[in-house]
Amino acid sequence: MTLATLQKWISPKLSIQGKMFVALGFLTLLSIVSVTSIVYVNMRDTIKRTAITSVSDSIRQADESLNVMLQEIDRLNTVAVTNKNTVIDTVLSPSEEISYEWFQEQKRITEYLSGLIDYKPYISRIAVIGLNGKVFFSGGPWIDRTFLETSTMDFMLRNGERHAYFKHLGTTEAISVGRVLRYDRETIGVVMVDLHYDFIRKTYGVKPTADSMLYVLDGQKQLVYKSDSAPASVTPGMEKAIYDAAELSSIEETAEQVIDGKPYIVVSRKSEYTGWTTRALIPLDSLLSESIRIRNLMVEVSVVVFIAVLFGSLQMSSRTTLHIRRLKTMMMRVKDGNLDFPRTEIESKDEIGDLYHVFIGMVDELKRLMEGIRTSEQAKREAELTALQAQIRPHFLYNSLNTIKYLAKLNGVPNIEEVSGALIELMRGVLGNSGELLTLREELDYVNSYVAIVKYKFIEPIPVQIQVENEDLLECRVPKLTLQPIVENALMHGFGPSGHGGFVLIRVFGEDGDLKIEVIDNGKGMSNESMVRLEESSEGTYSRFSGMGVRNVHERIHRLFGKPYGIKLYSEEGLYTKVELSFPGMGSGK
Repeated sequence: MTLATLQKWISPKLSIQGKMFVALGFLTLLSIVSVTSIVYVNMRDTIKRTAITSVSDSIRQADESLNVMLQEIDRLNTVAVTNKNTVIDTVLSPSEEISYEWFQEQKRITEYLSGLIDYKPYISRIAVIGLNGKVFFSGGPWIDRTFLETSTMDFMLRNGERHAYFKHLGTTEAISVGRVLRYDRETIGVVMVDLHYDFIRKTYGVKPTADSMLYVLDGQKQLVYKSDSAPASVTPGMEKAIYDAAELSSIEETAEQVIDGKPYIVVSRKSEYTGWTTRALIPLDSLLSESIRIRNLMVEVSVVVFIAVLFGSLQMSSRTTLHIRRLKTMMMRVKDGNLDFPRTEIESKDEIGDLYHVFIGMVDELKRLMEGIRTSEQAKREAELTALQAQIRPHFLYNSLNTIKYLAKLNGVPNIEEVSGALIELMRGVLGNSGELLTLREELDYVNSYVAIVKYKFIEPIPVQIQVENEDLLECRVPKLTLQPIVENALMHGFGPSGHGGFVLIRVFGEDGDLKIEVIDNGKGMSNESMVRLEESSEGTYSRFSGMGVRNVHERIHRLFGKPYGIKLYSEEGLYTKVELSFPGMGSGK
């Protein structure tokens, strides 16, 4: 019987409270019976998933623990291979055995290597093996120049930067982590650190179940570790299942396999750091032996749950319908347009309580929106008036400046006429152009207008020269008012009041598909400390005309184009200052 059929059957006969009680009771009984019927099948999957999760977590934790230790050892290797005075110079030293210089070098590098592995009990030995036959080590076992002829040395040289693998050193088992030693881009040897094999046993000594087996293979499919429960000898079928672990298509895989006629859950994981593969084999027969006990427990729990649900549904149906009726009354008042109705508090913590709070929030939000509409209409009228005033001000300013320019021309004062005209053009571009980007040609026009105004501040005008590598670059689009603050800093802070001998060059060129602009002056320059202070404090420093400081321009370029672009400062005190601005290559109209 479906839920729709049940509702149709009970609708004519019961109240809403009765309908809820009958429906909840019926659905609960149906659910419990269904669960009880299929629990035996489903609990097999649950047990398997739990086992897989437990094994996967154990393997992952062991793998991560080993990775952390190998990363620390790799850092030791890095420290060693980058130490020129103690390691590289000693390997390259022409001192011959046995001499006083050779003894001194051996003592110094041995003490250095001992200092690297002190307080690290998991390291058995650290060695520096030079291709010229020089061998230095701290720890054990003994190693000499015959190591150069081993496959281990060849493996380290071929794998280059970093690797980890299992190998036998005589009667001692260890994990070796090597790093190629280079000088002047030439390989001169290897730095190698060995781990005690007991660390591997402790790290991978996980035991998911009593009879489960765990194997660890290195990148060359050589056995690194196997659990104590693993058999001493394996059958061909078992061997194939173990060594197939090195053929994983992903980091972690789980599968069910039949090995020698017995079902197993096989969990495999490959380390991204070491390239090792760990495989756990869990027998299904022993894993599912608890299924009957779990099934009986589930039946007992189901009976208790059904009785509790019947009692709870009776209480809930009575309480829920009461709150529904209260909500209906409040909603009808809102429907009639009464937003200030008396509110009956519903304190239940279920969905009905949430619905009540959402409804009250909607009513309050509706009242707020209605008030906001009234406020926004008033603000709209005020904004229209402000916009009208803003349109009047620039036109009044342009007309006033044009009048000054006209009077200067009539009275034969060309410098006032020039300054007024330049100021008109500069302010027309700043106030009349509302866009954030404009062409480089327009930006250079603003710079020329600014230079025409400011040159009268100096006794001897400072020439500002513009060099453009390609006329097409002038159509590239750049943020408005990026060059003017830079030129202003060069003129105002780079030279004295006289400006004698001053010179400013603006160079525009393309580089690697990007637009580059350099502003170079031969002023007094800045010290390194001054440049650092400028970068740290210029956020609140403003240019006298534009109101935008060097850091402001830098951050605008960052915001528009990303961090590869922005401003770079180059200066030498008493010689020059160069400001380099970089933008992405953009064609005209972009």
